[in-house]
Amino acid sequence: MSPIRSQLSLNLSAGAASVSVALVLVVVKLWALSATDALSIAASLADSAMDLIVSLGGLWAMIYAARPPDEDHAFGHSSAEDLAALGQAVFISVSGLVIAAAAARRLMSDAPPPLAAQGEGIAVMLLSVVLTVALVLWQRRVSARTGNRVVAADSLHYLGDLVPNIGAILALWASAQFGLSQVDSVVALAAGVGMVVGALRIGGGAWDALMDRAADPALVAGIAELTRTWPGVAGFHDLKTRTAGSRVFVHLHIELDGDLTLRRAHEIGAGLKQTILLAYPQCDVIIHKDVARD
Repeated sequence: MSPIRSQLSLNLSAGAASVSVALVLVVVKLWALSATDALSIAASLADSAMDLIVSLGGLWAMIYAARPPDEDHAFGHSSAEDLAALGQAVFISVSGLVIAAAAARRLMSDAPPPLAAQGEGIAVMLLSVVLTVALVLWQRRVSARTGNRVVAADSLHYLGDLVPNIGAILALWASAQFGLSQVDSVVALAAGVGMVVGALRIGGGAWDALMDRAADPALVAGIAELTRTWPGVAGFHDLKTRTAGSRVFVHLHIELDGDLTLRRAHEIGAGLKQTILLAYPQCDVIIHKDVARD
């Protein structure tokens, strides 16, 4: 299997695992919410529902972005990942605001409703923590091997879910042991705010990509260093990058000896391009050859 196909297979496996875990958590948290009436579980349920939407969108985006360039999309379809992420950020923000508002109203209430079936709710949230940890470990392994930004962002999002999940467990325990039902609202309020903050981060990254923001400075510096030290290259200029989904598009002008044969000039450019792709497989590289100044 080619490296590109292997990376796609790993990315899709991470996406499918994310969808499966989110679906299981939505079902069990729906049951837990009906049994406990805990806002902290409602917040966690909303977050899992958003996770399901995010995961489905991410999986679709990875499949669509993997399509090769065609007549209408000469640079490929990787911007689909950014469009999906931007839409997901809007959904997550709305959900977080609704949860935070409900928690604030319950905190200000003179007689907040009591919680029930705390033991069952704790069991469900423990299951949620175990599944989330297993998913994050797999996503991080895949992201480390493929460099896929969608998988990395999804992993970071699920890692953030651990905080409200653990908070929900503490809230249910405090309610069962000490009758402190207000802890549930505090946890839900924090979870709602966290969802909004996370959505702004995801949306900001997607917006930057859609606006053709330059790639990570460390990546640009790495490409510059490879070019500067490549045999036969007398100099370079106009190194430009832009991001689109998990892809980074690189345009580079290298300066060569004007007396080189066309074949030799091509070999230098092709060798440099292959080296850049080996170091940064997420890149799409175009190299233009100029005559070096005397």
